[in-house]
Amino acid sequence: MNPKLPYILLSGAAMVIFILSCVLLSRGRRSPSCETQPRIVEKMGSTSQSLVFADLTPEEMVQVVRYLQGNLGVQLVDASRAKPSDNCIASVDVQVPAKAAVLQFLDGGGARPPREALAVLYFGNQPDPNVTEYVVGPLPTPRYHRDVTVQKYGGKVPYHRRPMLGSEYEQVGAFLETVAFAAAPTFLKEVFEYDGTNMAFQTTAPNGLRSGDRKSWLMVFQNVSGFFVHPVGLEVLVDHSSLDISQWAVSRVFYNGQYYRDMVQLESAYVQGRIRVEKVRKAPRDGDFSSMKPRAPSAALFPLQYEPQGPRYSVRNNHVLFQAWSFAFGMSVSTGLRLFDIQHKGERVAYEISVQEAMSVYGSNCPGGMSTRYMDGSFGIGRYTSPLVRGVDCPYSATYVDTHSLSETLSPSKRKASLCIFEQNLGSPLRRHYSNLQSFYYGGLVNSALVVRSIATVGNYDYVWDFVFYQSGAIEGKVQATGYISSSFLHGDGLRYGNRVWEHTLGTIHTHSVNYKVDLDVGGVKNSLVAHDMAFEMTRAPWSPEQQIERPRLTKKVLDTEDQAAFRLQSKMPRYIYFAANSKNKWGHQRGYRIQITSFAGDHIPETSSMERAISWARYQLAVTRRKEEEPTSTSIYNQNDPWTPTVAFADFINNETITNEDLVAWITAGFLHIPHSEDIPNTVTVGNSVGFLLRPYNYHDLDPSIYSHDGVFFTSEQDFMACDINPIACLPKTASCLPNFPPFTYDGFQNM
Repeated sequence: MNPKLPYILLSGAAMVIFILSCVLLSRGRRSPSCETQPRIVEKMGSTSQSLVFADLTPEEMVQVVRYLQGNLGVQLVDASRAKPSDNCIASVDVQVPAKAAVLQFLDGGGARPPREALAVLYFGNQPDPNVTEYVVGPLPTPRYHRDVTVQKYGGKVPYHRRPMLGSEYEQVGAFLETVAFAAAPTFLKEVFEYDGTNMAFQTTAPNGLRSGDRKSWLMVFQNVSGFFVHPVGLEVLVDHSSLDISQWAVSRVFYNGQYYRDMVQLESAYVQGRIRVEKVRKAPRDGDFSSMKPRAPSAALFPLQYEPQGPRYSVRNNHVLFQAWSFAFGMSVSTGLRLFDIQHKGERVAYEISVQEAMSVYGSNCPGGMSTRYMDGSFGIGRYTSPLVRGVDCPYSATYVDTHSLSETLSPSKRKASLCIFEQNLGSPLRRHYSNLQSFYYGGLVNSALVVRSIATVGNYDYVWDFVFYQSGAIEGKVQATGYISSSFLHGDGLRYGNRVWEHTLGTIHTHSVNYKVDLDVGGVKNSLVAHDMAFEMTRAPWSPEQQIERPRLTKKVLDTEDQAAFRLQSKMPRYIYFAANSKNKWGHQRGYRIQITSFAGDHIPETSSMERAISWARYQLAVTRRKEEEPTSTSIYNQNDPWTPTVAFADFINNETITNEDLVAWITAGFLHIPHSEDIPNTVTVGNSVGFLLRPYNYHDLDPSIYSHDGVFFTSEQDFMACDINPIACLPKTASCLPNFPPFTYDGFQNM
């Protein structure tokens, strides 16, 4: 054995250890943090001008409340503690100025319109109880108020039409527990093991069957997580029409397919053994099958999106800039997310895009389910906008915006991180071509778009509201539905009205309908509505006259009147329908923006229904009308509780007026039919439950505006596609090999509940 061999082996081993150590250390070295680069944002619009649309600040809300308390000559009770017989402030929101005044300010150098608030008050403590709306201004120091109720609605708003306050729900719940339930102690104890805490209830709407009613079916559930899918078979009809709570009464009771006069009769029938009892297994507090707690442990982290050089958009106050786009945003208490003054390349394409209403019509063989027609604007889509969870509701690195509201209280409330804005790589090309004929090249553009999002949780459903801005000049409005289904107790012929989703749970059939207001201003305020479509024509082949060819040709029609522009829900609509400007593009075509609707709507309630006029906007997939200041919304918060005498009937907007070369508004309805199924347990997924619309440029530009995007990729077979100046994608390992600066996770959704 060579005496030097051990030393040689030791030296070799030491060298191997050294090399491995270097490799491991290099692998463990932390990448540098991503650094924000100067943003490439075209300068458009003014952030200070956009404040003309801004939501009220908390300070302004406080000033409005103080003014009303000191200048109406009546005592105003905090709505959170108000009885029906009290006077209170239901809500305070911004009063958006008239469009003409705003445009004169934005475009004509005119004065800024006075800043005003709209206050909704309930006057229950007076000889003629009613709901009154006041415009209060100017802000920030109010000096006047004017009653606009008659001007807006043609008369006073009767008190029974008022949306229910949270305090009234609490009072109805207390009545159920202390008065109604007290009349059937044996039944409740032996059938439900009722202990005063283990029952929850959900109310129906509208409150009754005819104008003037205020009667609500209270559907009783086990009080567990996800209680919406734990019905017990008991429903109680409470008449709470009297302003004196002591006069409230039970009008009817329903249990397991049978109706009773009241809880006393139910108790008597049970004690005498004349009731068929269906025992429901007691669920644990976490709800068991309805729990949203994951059934699997955490594993590999899901993919994350980040911005290696910082966000490429800016948010200042209520104003957003993104590449060629600029717009203002806001949050209405009743209707939620809305946008104003949407501009592309410095030119306004829309004055307003806003949610108007979200409605559901239910079927069931239980009284609560069969009488439910929820109109969520009455409850408050904006009011129930929920705090967003970073990394789930929106990308982790999104910009999160706090919103403020004053509803059912004398003090403003803050909803932290209730709106998010982010740029999203959609993972597919916006456009591309690979050429292997004649010339050899690749050209493409990543589909990266800006998203503005809020999520409203109205009772059992969660609605994800998005407005999306594409580099092609298109705008998308869409809503995705998730949350819990509403259910009925399965009995009798229940399977005619849905699917069984658990032992005693019937997932009840229902429709979802969402209405949007789209005030397009294409190349100016004055537009016309034009329809393009196709038809086949037969012709002889010019080069072979004995042969016939069927070829598609373009059909064109100007829709001159509102009646022509009102397309019923299930009717055939022209596939290309667009707002046409008075100007033309380089190729001689009228510049336009096309409306393209994505919808799988169920059938509309029959027009013979006594309540149909209250939701007549849902008759139409699209209706285009002249824009009028006196027709600001397609519905009213007062329609929910008196749909039989609607405060606003959209059908009245359509009266065959000329719509050629006028300021026009498109009212768009999208929806889907939901037949709940077992996969809706524990709750509904967003996949397949997304509807909305696209606004797409149609001859608006001379060519696709995205060709000017900084994100474009192009290289030929003769170029070095590994060179950064030729192909920036090739250098991503260098330009994007940084660690994102993720802020710490926070959540304030359980504060001030």
